[in-house]
Amino acid sequence: MKQINSQKIQIKLRNKFIKSGVKMIGPETIFFSEDTKIGKNVVINPYVVFGKKVKIGNNVIINSFSHLENCKVENKVDIGPYARIRPGTILKEGSRIGNFVEVKKSTIGKKSKVNHLSYIGDSEIGKNVNIGAGTITCNYDGLKKNKTKIKQNVFIGSNSSLVAPVTINENSIVGAGSVITKNVKKKSLALSRTTQTEVKNYRRKK
Repeated sequence: MKQINSQKIQIKLRNKFIKSGVKMIGPETIFFSEDTKIGKNVVINPYVVFGKKVKIGNNVIINSFSHLENCKVENKVDIGPYARIRPGTILKEGSRIGNFVEVKKSTIGKKSKVNHLSYIGDSEIGKNVNIGAGTITCNYDGLKKNKTKIKQNVFIGSNSSLVAPVTINENSIVGAGSVITKNVKKKSLALSRTTQTEVKNYRRKK
């Protein structure tokens, strides 16, 4: 009986959003909470789940297999596919969260991008920031959660680990493959890599 009631609620919610102008491709695969709020000109692709306390602005695209909960999404934001937007997250206008990205308790600034395969937790990210693939914020030290601050116009190279608490100041660059444990000054390039070595004419063991 409970499952039947749940199905009825979902049908009612889907119809409500369709009437309000939300474009749903495969509405039977999309699940809403009763408190979900959605603005104008929003496109939701198949297999998207809205947990409680989700507020979506205007001109937003949410791609397939994304899960959102207790978050605020401002106008002109693009999410997914395969994105997880966890509680306490604010996605500012024009930001982009790509595939296989998890964001928790963080603010992603205007026109900033976290395009793929990244974890951003307990962070403040300014505007026009680019987060490279495979970047993670190392926010938990085993006892408490720590904060990462990335100021505006920062470029984070792929496969970087940002060990919180840490601040990356404006207009700076973090080179790919770096582990950043100290604050980075503005207009700086931060690198932490070991020297590459080569063994000439190496033969594999048989």
